[in-house]
Amino acid sequence: MNYNVLIKKGGLPVKNYESLLESAMGSKKSALVLKNGKIINVFTGEILSGDIAVEDGYIAGIGTYEGEKEIDLEGRYVAPGFIDAHLHLESTMVTPPELIENAVAWGTTTYVVDPHEAANVKGKDGIDYILHTTAHVPANVYVMMPSCVPATAFEDNGCVFRAEDMKEYLDNPRILGLGEVMDYVSVVNGAPDMVEKLNLFRHKTIDGHAPGLSEKDLNTYALAGIQTDHECVDYEYAMRERRLGMHVHIREGSAARNLEALVKGIVENKVSTEGFSFCTDDKHIEDIRREGHISYCIKKAVALGIPPVQAIRMATIQAARCYKLDHLGAVAPGYQADLVILQDLEELKITDVYYKGAPVREYKIEKQALAAEHPLKNTVHLKEIRPEDLTYRPGEAPHAAVQLLPGQIVTKKFYGNLPCEEGCFKQNAEYNKLAVLERHHATGKIGIGAVIGFGIRDGAIASSVSHDSHNISVIGDNDEDMLLAVRELERVQGGYTIVSRGKVLDTLPLPIMGLMSDDGFEQVNELLQRMTKTAHEMGVPKGVEPFVTLSFIALPVIPEIRVTPRGLFDVTAFSFVK
Repeated sequence: MNYNVLIKKGGLPVKNYESLLESAMGSKKSALVLKNGKIINVFTGEILSGDIAVEDGYIAGIGTYEGEKEIDLEGRYVAPGFIDAHLHLESTMVTPPELIENAVAWGTTTYVVDPHEAANVKGKDGIDYILHTTAHVPANVYVMMPSCVPATAFEDNGCVFRAEDMKEYLDNPRILGLGEVMDYVSVVNGAPDMVEKLNLFRHKTIDGHAPGLSEKDLNTYALAGIQTDHECVDYEYAMRERRLGMHVHIREGSAARNLEALVKGIVENKVSTEGFSFCTDDKHIEDIRREGHISYCIKKAVALGIPPVQAIRMATIQAARCYKLDHLGAVAPGYQADLVILQDLEELKITDVYYKGAPVREYKIEKQALAAEHPLKNTVHLKEIRPEDLTYRPGEAPHAAVQLLPGQIVTKKFYGNLPCEEGCFKQNAEYNKLAVLERHHATGKIGIGAVIGFGIRDGAIASSVSHDSHNISVIGDNDEDMLLAVRELERVQGGYTIVSRGKVLDTLPLPIMGLMSDDGFEQVNELLQRMTKTAHEMGVPKGVEPFVTLSFIALPVIPEIRVTPRGLFDVTAFSFVK
């Protein structure tokens, strides 16, 4: 009998049916059989004992099987590979393959990536870099087309990426839909360029970014076809979105940690976990190595009262269905053999991870550094800066300033009296100065404001990682050190630096688009830990992560107040502070 048929999952041909049929029927030994496992069934919520037959990277059958190669699981649990429903690979400061090499060991075999950081710096070239470097890693890496490049109409970023630029990617099977729509104002106002992007992806998944929207704005946002959001910081807001049919990604990253608040609400109110999944958004490698990745989300959710199988469903099939990944997210016939072997369901101790039926520990990811003259390097272009360019005249009191909140990327609006002399702001350890400098086109734009809660003394810290436009942000208690910090980042073409009393103490170069290093995690992490320790010794409170805080302080789509190269911006009023 000749079955010349192709199985189709998610619209993609995956394997010759005849080969899988023989394995499923047991008429031939499968290439691999995992014996005696406790298989987590994400469809019924059951845990069933049995074997898993694997052929050509896919699961042929569940039950009793013989294989050319057999591995006795000795009663260990088998879960589908975990899915990170939303993240930015660029935010880890290392190359994408290195991040995945670390995260896949914790069971995350699928990544839904939004490369808007790279796109804001280098447009199409940045997106292609993410696609190219993740094409041959031991994981499924899918890409959402960046929707807001720039994030708002008044941002000063490196490139503009329009609907017309996206069309060439529509037939790429790794492009799942439209990335997080941050410019909600354009959505609710029906701006033509935004409507064009939404229409382009109306048959695919459209991700959202909707912190603190009003009732009518959120209704309009959902009406536009935006299906997900990862910006819920409390249970009540998450339920507002769920009632409108939106899918909520519960975020637990390095800076924003929302899992406890949302899961506690779900447990206390006995709400169904359907329509919820997990994401990291931005999680650094040192945190992954210490805590885990999506595995940490599952473990923490279980500790807070979510039944283990339910938490695993949130990390697998629910995320897969959200993005129409019909071949992922389950241990069942016809599904890709991405599997996580677990010793237990409480501590979630992982003993092995399989990608397409092969142990990920057998993969060797080749790391390739970009040449010094590569177009993705040398992206810091500043107009000559003079000391007087950092002068800040806040006007008559009460003055507006940025109030930091420990452990949060949201900020609070401060209104009060800033220290001034002859109309000029005089920063100190309590009231630091913040400057954001356009660094892509040497326009000379510099926005300046005051920051409360950063607390640096006798120095300055600067970063070219500054979501989402990635200009240079610098905070300090004196202009001389702030100016030196900016010039140091211009010298190394992007990164982090810390300066004190006229001396550069340490610099972490991030030469790839001013966002990433190709020197390797160990070197990056060692230097970052040392610089973070120095920043805290210079007065930055323990509850404030200095470089993560600096990287979000210019993002004008997260409440309540920010500074951009055009000045102090009130997010809640969506207007610049005069």
